Amino acid sequence: MLADAAPRPEFSRFVGRDELSKLPLRRSIRATPEECSRLAERFGLLSLDLLEADLEIKWVSPGVGGRLCVEGRFDARVTQRCVVSLEPVAASLRESFELFGESDSQRRGEGDDATDEILDPDDEVFEVTGSEGLDLGELVAQQLSLALEPYPRKPGAVLEDRWASEPEEGARESDESPFAKLRDLRSKQ
Repeated sequence: MLADAAPRPEFSRFVGRDELSKLPLRRSIRATPEECSRLAERFGLLSLDLLEADLEIKWVSPGVGGRLCVEGRFDARVTQRCVVSLEPVAASLRESFELFGESDSQRRGEGDDATDEILDPDDEVFEVTGSEGLDLGELVAQQLSLALEPYPRKPGAVLEDRWASEPEEGARESDESPFAKLRDLRSKQ
């Protein structure tokens, strides 16, 4: 019986381990319509019409213990569902990012030049694992997920605040409501 393999990311663009020795590199990547569709499903979007990125991969400090840096910018066109009206909300996103990477051996503290570099806690760190190398597509997909509006709202969509409003003049709580009963109890004290 074969073990289940890890699911393949929806949007993969690998830089092989051999290419990482030839840094710096510049790459422009773009998701196909099928990849956009699968990413939209992954992130709960109504649609993802565009995802493209320009990236530069370089060493921060070369050597076995060196850290990779991926600087990039991505553009995306997404459609999400309004949290109030449930209508489609279209958005264009343009985000820049800087990520730092470490290899398997760095996490284990192996290698002749393992760094004692103190990491900035604000740095976003990715891992370079496996034989395929660095997956730029997945890094961009993760940055897209962070840039998405968590509560998209269509312009003009208003959620009625029924609970905070004062009762209309002349309106009285029903004698059966729990608040009317509490009011009655309080008046008896």
